[in-house]
Amino acid sequence: MRRIRANGAPFVRTIGSVRTLTEAFEAACQELDDTGQPELVLEVIADRIIAAARGGERDPVRLRAAALAGMPED
Repeated sequence: MRRIRANGAPFVRTIGSVRTLTEAFEAACQELDDTGQPELVLEVIADRIIAAARGGERDPVRLRAAALAGMPED
């Protein structure tokens, strides 16, 4: 287990948590059809997933939903 600081707040990183965050990020990108998305959009998605995880969320489906909340739909 490794403790890191993200945006000034402590965040514990384990193999399981990294897998969960990665799964949520990849699912959100796939839903947005990430080919052609600006880098800034991908950073916002990642920041939202990390924020939700810091708040205690560990379910990848709910993390994905938090990342996509408020994003315009096609």
